[in-house]
Amino acid sequence: MGTQTKKICFIGLGNMGLPMAQNLLKAGHSVTGYDLSEEARSQFMQAGGGIADSVGAALNGADTVVTMLPKGEHVKNIYLGENGVLSSVDSGSLLIDSSTIDVATSRYVADKANAAGMKMVDAPVSGGVVGATQGTLTFMVGGEDENYRLALPLLEVMGKSIVHAGKAGAGQAAKICNNMLLGISMVGTCEAFVLADKLGLAADKLFEVASTSSGQCWSLTSYCPVPGLVPSSPANNDYKPGFAAAMMLKDLLLANEAAEQCQAVNHMGQRASELYKEFCKEGGETLDFSGIMQFLLNQRLVEV
Repeated sequence: MGTQTKKICFIGLGNMGLPMAQNLLKAGHSVTGYDLSEEARSQFMQAGGGIADSVGAALNGADTVVTMLPKGEHVKNIYLGENGVLSSVDSGSLLIDSSTIDVATSRYVADKANAAGMKMVDAPVSGGVVGATQGTLTFMVGGEDENYRLALPLLEVMGKSIVHAGKAGAGQAAKICNNMLLGISMVGTCEAFVLADKLGLAADKLFEVASTSSGQCWSLTSYCPVPGLVPSSPANNDYKPGFAAAMMLKDLLLANEAAEQCQAVNHMGQRASELYKEFCKEGGETLDFSGIMQFLLNQRLVEV
């Protein structure tokens, strides 16, 4: 493995966090997990991990903390709150936040952590549940060079591609920019197939043309929203995620917020977020984000 065994506290054992923590276990590290869900804690215990009934108990004796949490407010509370990470672990501890949150909160927490003598990186991921399970995630990492170097051996256990994007918050910036592009390209791919359908062009013929010409993109060739064209696509499994539409909406809204704060043009990102918001309201929240194909097929053209 090329790294010494760590005593890790892993907070957030959800769909992504649980398999990530399990991979750290398989690599020989001592991992104690915590999650609000009793079922998640039980699953991790069955996998051989240690569990705790509170954040404080999970942090006890840890030299490394990994977090995978839903929102910036949760990250801020876990790290900076009473009995949180910064008040519970020793100076010099390694902190890895793999949550996808707003850049401002990520930088604020990192500044506090580094001022307290911790070694913190933001390391959001791409690759979904399959990537988390197989240990093939892409990590986009923000933080000082030394902090990145310390985190790298653990990230390599959980992921296949690790990119040091820059200083604190750069990982979050890379994640939301990438997912904004992904959300936009998926909507565009779906709309192309909708138009083809209305024009009487078979989906497989459009795929044959676009996949080998200038319309080619990941949303088309790796994650095609039309069933039967790409074997690994969630479209072949009733759009079970994958990457849920609710999570795509979250990332698009984070991109909108960041664009507003730095006054960046974001016309397509805003429109994509509006469409995903409508899709989620119509029951698509728990479906894969490529399931917006069915939503767009059923939409009628209205005047804008």
